[in-house]
Amino acid sequence: MEMSNMPLGGHWVLVIIMIILATWVIYRYLAPQNAKEWRNAGLIQGFIIALYAEMYGFPLTIYLLTGFFGLEIPWLHMRGHLWSTLLGLGDVGAMVEMIIGLGMVILGLLLLARGWSQVYKAQKENRLVTDGLYTYVRHPQYTGIFLILFGQLVHWPTILTLLLFPVIVVAYIYLARQEESAMRKAFGQKYVEYMKRTKMFFPEIKNWKLLFKKG
Repeated sequence: MEMSNMPLGGHWVLVIIMIILATWVIYRYLAPQNAKEWRNAGLIQGFIIALYAEMYGFPLTIYLLTGFFGLEIPWLHMRGHLWSTLLGLGDVGAMVEMIIGLGMVILGLLLLARGWSQVYKAQKENRLVTDGLYTYVRHPQYTGIFLILFGQLVHWPTILTLLLFPVIVVAYIYLARQEESAMRKAFGQKYVEYMKRTKMFFPEIKNWKLLFKKG
């Protein structure tokens, strides 16, 4: 069966499997410890549920777009790639957006896992981590989250995930600032100097190619 002829929706076993796998990754590498971290992880889990429930379950976004806005979007799996569908780019456009989106997701997962590994080692040694990924950004794990979620919006946008994305970004910016306040109290001027020379979430453009060479 060709991808363009695959029906969209109804694969609820696959929905459950994907939600479980994605949720395990989030809680494994974010390891929330306080109420704010659990709240933010819950927002991401809501994003995950909204995403996969539409991707393999009921296509709510397509239903709303066709019912309320009068757009003719066939209920086919490839039509879930809404950017390509709305822009009239066809199946080739859908494949391109899928490759770009999944590439961002993979990059985000690598940042999340490697950042967690560095923090875990630093906590065991009771030291400030400023090497590896932390040479280039102060919060590589959160950068990874942003890339994962944005990549999914490129790959498979839905109304609910588009609404949740800015909420999650704001929540993690707020959490990062609170964490930095605590780090300044714990490490004093050393952390202040680190903040001056290191970007918060995204490194200097010239440093992107070096991002995975250390750590």
